[in-house]
Amino acid sequence: MATPKFDELLEAGCHFGHLKRKWNPAMAPYIFMERNGIHIIDLYKTAAKIEEAANALKQIAKSGKKVLFVATKKQAKEAIKEKAGAIGMPYVIERWPGGMLTNFPTIRKAVKKMTTIDKMDKDGTFDNLSKREKLQIQRQRAKLEKNLGSIADLGRLPSALFVVDVMKEHIAVAEAKRLGIPVFAIVDTNSNPADIDYVIPANDDASKSIEIVLDAVTAAMAEGLEERKVEKIDNPEEKEAEDADAAPKRRRVRRNEAPKAEEAAAEAPKAEEAAE
Repeated sequence: MATPKFDELLEAGCHFGHLKRKWNPAMAPYIFMERNGIHIIDLYKTAAKIEEAANALKQIAKSGKKVLFVATKKQAKEAIKEKAGAIGMPYVIERWPGGMLTNFPTIRKAVKKMTTIDKMDKDGTFDNLSKREKLQIQRQRAKLEKNLGSIADLGRLPSALFVVDVMKEHIAVAEAKRLGIPVFAIVDTNSNPADIDYVIPANDDASKSIEIVLDAVTAAMAEGLEERKVEKIDNPEEKEAEDADAAPKRRRVRRNEAPKAEEAAAEAPKAEEAAE
């Protein structure tokens, strides 16, 4: 795992904070100086904090747990989608659905609705519906996919959150804090780091700055996932035990599958509300 060097962080613009008048005094320990009315972040501390966060995230990934990446600002969307998607981690890049963590069962129901609709399409159930009902369900499916498609594989609450811009994503941070879920975040000089467990002081507005931090933490997580695979190969008994635990769950899922087409059409507005 390679932590970005000082020069690399400097070139990416990680040191640029916000205007001095917009600063949050709680970020004082991470500020190096003020130049031309703009606060400059101490990149030595940024590098140290990236390494600390990357090590913690590596262990989470190695243990087989999920980290939910959250960034709805345009500068971070594509980077999150690419980096988190590459290591199979869930992410939110559209609007944060209120209650996504604190009301997780409702969100799961909305996600399961996508699977139900796909099944209806494959098994020919759609043929028994009217044109209006088909259109309604297809629109619902598209809306659910846009808002929740990237968390379709998140079967339980994530073990951690990784947030870009804690001010913009304050609802996500508040929900995680309420549930005791640790939060990793890129925190700029205008933000309050009090509720963040792993603070990475850096520019959260420049895409290059966001990308260099994401590269470091996702690379560490990829290492953790790789080490987990190796350990499973070396300990086949552990893998067999995991498969045995998963078998009853799969059977329960099969028994609960295939709801009627009429029920799916009736529940369409409810699932749509959850996605909103």
